[in-house]
Amino acid sequence: MSIDKATVEHIAKLAKLEFDDQSKEEIMKDLDRMLEFVDKLNELDTDNIEPLTHMTEEHNVLRADEVKTEISQAEALKNAPQKDSDYFIVPKVLKREDAD
Repeated sequence: MSIDKATVEHIAKLAKLEFDDQSKEEIMKDLDRMLEFVDKLNELDTDNIEPLTHMTEEHNVLRADEVKTEISQAEALKNAPQKDSDYFIVPKVLKREDAD
């Protein structure tokens, strides 16, 4: 399979991306190389290979949740640029549209 300009334009449209003509040419070459690499996999003999659901036999090893006090509130606030007695003070990032 070969990638043509129309395919690149279609993929770009689906991804809501815009490319100039030079970038489209580079993308065509990159996609062609990717497809050639995937086609190499077809050369492998996979007749006696079972499909994998996981790469290893290991399962997720999760640690137990433990409540720890790593840092006190005073230590956390010590280097804050702005603070009040108990909290960090940060710039307002949301504004109400209906408030004047």
